[in-house]
Amino acid sequence: MADEERNLVEILEEHNVIDIAKYINYVSAPQAGAVATFSGTTRDTFDGKTVLELRYEAYVPMAIRCINDICSSARASWSLLSIAVAHRLGPVPVGETSVFIAISSVHRADALDACKFVIDEIKASVPIWEKEVYANGEVEAQERKSCCGAKVKVEGELKFLERRSELGNAGLQEGGTCCSRKVKVEAQERKGCCGAKVKVDVE
Repeated sequence: MADEERNLVEILEEHNVIDIAKYINYVSAPQAGAVATFSGTTRDTFDGKTVLELRYEAYVPMAIRCINDICSSARASWSLLSIAVAHRLGPVPVGETSVFIAISSVHRADALDACKFVIDEIKASVPIWEKEVYANGEVEAQERKSCCGAKVKVEGELKFLERRSELGNAGLQEGGTCCSRKVKVEAQERKGCCGAKVKVDVE
């Protein structure tokens, strides 16, 4: 693990395009023998339907906290120098980047493995919600598991606002973990994305 963790995590407001060069420059260093990157872009079809754009919403404070925790978990498993993660909000048209990750390390295997780990964890656990907008007028919200294993599907703006309110009122007040439900720390329970072992109390 690096002596000093150099992480750059940014959630970009609507209509801000990801500056890929900025994040590559951030992780680059003379001692880095490798810089691994991942660029997630909007594709033009899904399940046989023509996609116009993706739309992203997030509970930003907790999303940033969760991504930072994922970065810490990556550092615990691989020898890394710097990590940069950027995710857009709002509409992302076909061909544009919605999420970008850059990781540097002395040896390529560490950066490559960590890059895959980080994007997989972001997609699985961070409170960022995706909607697909199709050419036929359909808008479909994609289901995603929260960091505590609960499935979340956003049904329009109202549902998202209700979800964000729950996260703000419950998640941050109950120990600051990236989950909207109250959690108890117990030695034998499953480890969540935030590093703490959690037991979910369903109210």
